Amino acid sequence: MSAYYRPIARWDHARPGNALPLAGGWCWFDTVEELHRDAPSRLIAADQTPADVLQCLTAHRAPICGISFETPSLMGILNVTPDSFSDGGRHFDPTDALNHARSMQTAGAAIIDIGGESTRPGADEVAITEETQRTVPVIAALRQETDLPLSIDTRKASVAEAAHEAGATLVNDVAGFTFDPALAPYCAANALPVCVMHAQGTPEIMQNDPRYDNVALDIYDYLLQRVEDLVATGIARDQIIVDPGIGFGKTLEHNLTLLQNLSLFHGLGCPILLGASRKRFIGTISGEAEASKRVHGSIAVALAGVAQGIQMLRVHDVAETAEALALWRASTAQ
Repeated sequence: MSAYYRPIARWDHARPGNALPLAGGWCWFDTVEELHRDAPSRLIAADQTPADVLQCLTAHRAPICGISFETPSLMGILNVTPDSFSDGGRHFDPTDALNHARSMQTAGAAIIDIGGESTRPGADEVAITEETQRTVPVIAALRQETDLPLSIDTRKASVAEAAHEAGATLVNDVAGFTFDPALAPYCAANALPVCVMHAQGTPEIMQNDPRYDNVALDIYDYLLQRVEDLVATGIARDQIIVDPGIGFGKTLEHNLTLLQNLSLFHGLGCPILLGASRKRFIGTISGEAEASKRVHGSIAVALAGVAQGIQMLRVHDVAETAEALALWRASTAQ
């Protein structure tokens, strides 16, 4: 009977002597939820957790692209698409894109994620040439003026190659490196860090009745297999970020279950990225139909993730999230 282990993340300044650090970061834990697919869960003391699991749960995460994971960091979203669900093509023009990237850097983004293909529910695939033409000039222009890490948000090896040559330093694949078999080997050959995300189906069909046996455990197993496959390809494990893929082939209930169980994914031994900013479920719960006005709900979800030790937040509203993080950290300082 396979077991899964979810550390009960805490951040209170009154920390017991037997508390263990969660992923070498700001949270700690002394209790773990032991989960099974075919039996009830139970709470156990942290020291009852298998040694190899405990090592994954507690180990310090190595920097990626120079970004430390001892404190939460922000990945600023730069969509250079005409049809993004969140900003309606506001940054499709290269000048607008550059100005927005500069503003996110000033506001505190640790990395900018540039994407030229909308992955909103129902979106069609964009041709490689078009995706490259949208992203590469912006990346090249940004690299001329900043040393900030730049991520290319793509499923395609050819786009990633052109973006890397222009100055991108990380590949973020919403398809979990399953869409283009050449992408992972390219990243391995060029020592590129990666972010591997879970999605059920492609954007065109992913919201057509998604189903899971156990959404948290199913996605954990998927990401575990993807990480092992990427390591086998030649990508260093400590250069892999994992993303459970909030909103990608998930219902409202699936998203909420994932948010409640985010600390489970520390067991993969990799930094975790949470990309929930402005997602539809936030609008459903808050009653805000317009994606660009979901900043308050997005910040609430971001802070819930940080409270479970999530190391990186992929957000549209960098300045507002940075301000909220600064207050959260000050109020919870140990």
